Amino acid sequence: MDHDLLIVGGGPAGLTAGIYGARAGMRTVIVEKAMPGGHVATTHYIENYPGFPDGVTGFELAEKMKQQALRFGVEIFGTEARSVVRKNRSIIVTTDSREFSAPVLVIATGTNWKKLNVPGEDELKGRGVSYCATCDGPLFKQRDVAVIGCGNSGIQEGKFLLQFVNHVTFVEYLPRVTADKILYDRVKDEERVSFMMNHEVMSINGAQRVESVTVRDRTSRKETDVPVSGIFVYVGLDPDTQMLRDLVDLDDKGCVKVDEQMRTSVPGIFAAGDICSKEIRQVVTACAEGATAAINAYRYIESFR
Repeated sequence: MDHDLLIVGGGPAGLTAGIYGARAGMRTVIVEKAMPGGHVATTHYIENYPGFPDGVTGFELAEKMKQQALRFGVEIFGTEARSVVRKNRSIIVTTDSREFSAPVLVIATGTNWKKLNVPGEDELKGRGVSYCATCDGPLFKQRDVAVIGCGNSGIQEGKFLLQFVNHVTFVEYLPRVTADKILYDRVKDEERVSFMMNHEVMSINGAQRVESVTVRDRTSRKETDVPVSGIFVYVGLDPDTQMLRDLVDLDDKGCVKVDEQMRTSVPGIFAAGDICSKEIRQVVTACAEGATAAINAYRYIESFR
C-alpha cells in the first residue's frame, strides 16, 4: 500500500489528524480538493481558538496548521476524492488524478454551504450571489448587499462586509438572531445595517447580475423587493458525504455516525470534524476529533502487527 494513513479533507480536523499521524511514524497523506484549511481559510477572523489572545485570521491559522503538518512529513495532494472502496484490509481512494491506498482512512471532508434553493440563485452565482464574504466582499465597494442568515457566520461576515459596502441588510428566517451576543452587539447599532427578521427569501432577481432580492414576511405574508447588488448566503451547512452514502452509516442529516474513538461503522475508516454527527461544530472540536481519529488509527494498525 502507498501509505499507512490516508486522510481525505484538509481542514482543521484533517490537518490535525495528519500531524498526529506523521508524529506517530505513519506514512501520511492528505487529499484536499481546495486549499488546506477548508472553511477556516476563508473566514475573516477567529477569536475563540486557544493560543491567539488577539484573534487570528482564518487564512493565517490554516496556513500555520498546514506548515506544521508539512514539517512532520505529511504529503498534501490537491485533488478531489471521487470514491472510497474497502478491499480486504486495504482502503482505496480514487481521485481526479490517481489512486491512493492505505490500511486506515480518516474522512474529514467537512461541509458545504447550504443553498437557499430559490429562483435566481444558481443562475446568478458568481454574478452577485456568493457564499464567501472574505473572498468576494471587496467586489462590492459602496454598494448595498444582503446577508441571508443571522447565525455566527452571517453576523461575523456581515460585519466584515461593512468595511467595503454601503449598507448591509440582514435577512433571517427566524424571529431572532441566533449569533453569539458578542457578535450581534458589534453590528446591531451600526447606521449602515438593517434587519429583516422572520422573513424568508423567495427569489433572487436580476438579468445579468443581482439587482434585488424578494423576501416575504412569514407572519403577514407580505412580499418586499430589496434592491441589492450582492447576496451573501449563510443559512447552514450540508455534510460532504456523497461518496460515503453506500459505505458507512449516516444519520438522517447525512452526517457520519462515529463512536467516541471516531470509528465509523466500517473497520479501518474513521471520521473527524464537521462531517460527523454531533452538536458542536467549532475549529477547536474539529482539531480534537482529528487527533482522536489519528491516535486510534495508529492503534488499529498496531493491532495487526
